[in-house]
Amino acid sequence: MLNLLGKIYGVGSDLRNKFYDRGIFKTHSLGAKTISIGNITTGGTGKTPLVAYVAEILADAGEKVCILTRGYGRASSGQVLVSDGEQVLVDANTGGDEPVELARNLIGKAIVVADADRVAAAAWAKEKFGVTAFVLDDGFQHRRARRDLDIVCIDATNPFGGGRVLPAGSLREHLESLSRAHAIVLTRCELTDDLREVTSKIKTLNAETEVFRSSSVTYRLAELAKFLGVEKDDEPPLSQQSSALVFCGLGNPDTFYRSARRAGYNLAATETFRDHYFYTQADIDTLHRTARAQKIEMLLTTAKDAVKLSGLNFSIPCFVMEIQIEIDEADAFRRLVISS
Repeated sequence: MLNLLGKIYGVGSDLRNKFYDRGIFKTHSLGAKTISIGNITTGGTGKTPLVAYVAEILADAGEKVCILTRGYGRASSGQVLVSDGEQVLVDANTGGDEPVELARNLIGKAIVVADADRVAAAAWAKEKFGVTAFVLDDGFQHRRARRDLDIVCIDATNPFGGGRVLPAGSLREHLESLSRAHAIVLTRCELTDDLREVTSKIKTLNAETEVFRSSSVTYRLAELAKFLGVEKDDEPPLSQQSSALVFCGLGNPDTFYRSARRAGYNLAATETFRDHYFYTQADIDTLHRTARAQKIEMLLTTAKDAVKLSGLNFSIPCFVMEIQIEIDEADAFRRLVISS
């Protein structure tokens, strides 16, 4: 049954793309430089750090940058100004966890707007803020918005989603759609030993595209209260070898656990929640009981999860492992972004 549904979904996706390719479905200019960051599979591919990376490149080049995002998982509807570029204006429940995470990381660098209608949001943001460059978060399938540069993230640890489209596999559209990509960024390359096969497959699908390799690196470990901006006296940091209960709600949680181990943290236990999960005090209390029962000294989570922990009480130290992307050929990638 799933294979049949996958075939039906794939046919629908192919038809939609053909209608856009032939001009039957119209695309709309956003009136400024537009760069899309997206993927071809569901689940976490390391896209959010790349969105922040591209936004910083544009901001440092003098552009007035706005990130346009759907804000998946938020409780609100319609258009939400998550950040005006100077401060974060809403919480994760209203703006979405990934938009709020981006907004926190890009204070002074980028405006963030959540809206399913990227074209309408772009027109509003351009008029209100004088935006000169848009970054489409999760924009590869959002073809209604015309773009100058289409970048696709591919997770090097699971690049092609089993080769099947939803719901039989995790592909959002057939692999042949990679022919639209101007550039591909392989993410999490530090977690795999051999990239030759995936690179060769990409080149058979799109010989002209540029392929960049990237790694996810931990650049800061922050105590949760400090991460959230809550006033608190300094506490002595726990040792990296302190036992940790690591928890997250991500599309691809295993890569976070692997990254934490690779960074040297002692993972005594893990707890996985569904992607975009919003935590309750009961969840935190359960984590505390698990930690105490196993004599675990600290909790460890991601920035995407941490933005949803405000107002919850912790009796065991909780730390946030903040990750950023590093691209091997950074200068070439920067030139590509700026010249698009």
